[in-house]
Amino acid sequence: MADILGVVFRRFASGTVSGDVISPPHAEGNTLVLGDVNISRSVLFLAAVTAATDLGLRVLFFTQTPFQSLPVSLRASIPGLKLESLKSVKFVYAKTLEELVEDTASLHELASPPSLIIVDGLDRYLRGPGVGPLRDELSPAAHAAALLHDTAAFLSRKRADGQGPCRVLLSCQSEREASRDDEAPGPELLLLSALDRYLQVRCTLEEVRRDGEEGQNEWQVYLSVPCPSPLQQWRMVLRPGAALEFRPVFGEEQQILDQPEKSEQDSERCGDN
Repeated sequence: MADILGVVFRRFASGTVSGDVISPPHAEGNTLVLGDVNISRSVLFLAAVTAATDLGLRVLFFTQTPFQSLPVSLRASIPGLKLESLKSVKFVYAKTLEELVEDTASLHELASPPSLIIVDGLDRYLRGPGVGPLRDELSPAAHAAALLHDTAAFLSRKRADGQGPCRVLLSCQSEREASRDDEAPGPELLLLSALDRYLQVRCTLEEVRRDGEEGQNEWQVYLSVPCPSPLQQWRMVLRPGAALEFRPVFGEEQQILDQPEKSEQDSERCGDN
């Protein structure tokens, strides 16, 4: 959800960030996080911790792989944080897409529903046992996204604790995007299009590559929300010790860093809405 990510970026910003650097209230919505599996998981974990500890929200975190310890990036970003201190974050280790769907469908039975539902790596669920090639994943992907969307909407209406709506934050790693010269969109682009129907906000993490440097230590973060809101851009840096830091990109720097494909994709999404 764009509002949670805005709080995360501000909380872990390097230096002071202006109060207007956050998605406006009307831009809140379910969010799709695209990027490398390891760095996107770190962003999801930061969002879960921020929602639970800073905002006092209940968080439900779906993932296939149990966490034996806190991610290095989280331990470095929040020194002294203990896994057992995250009492408001419930981890659900659904191993298959079927389990994820069944668990989501039963959330309406909870006495204390979550305010934030996080799904770590929908693409891994879609490529699990019993799921066909990527072009056959579109229906399961749309079904899972629609169910998450409808469940969050139902829980939002059910809530009576004054903590606001329930939102979905979902990560996915697309192997590649179709070429701009392709006559027809590839299966990865069709998958993202199916997810965009139910996840109104997209947060894209792109590694910054420089000649002569090794390793991942810097990413551009593009946060696109429904029109007429402008595209937001942040720089995310992995500091020595593995702490994550964010800072907003403004003015001339944003014009230099902006990619034409981003603007075109954002315009296409606006046209679809």
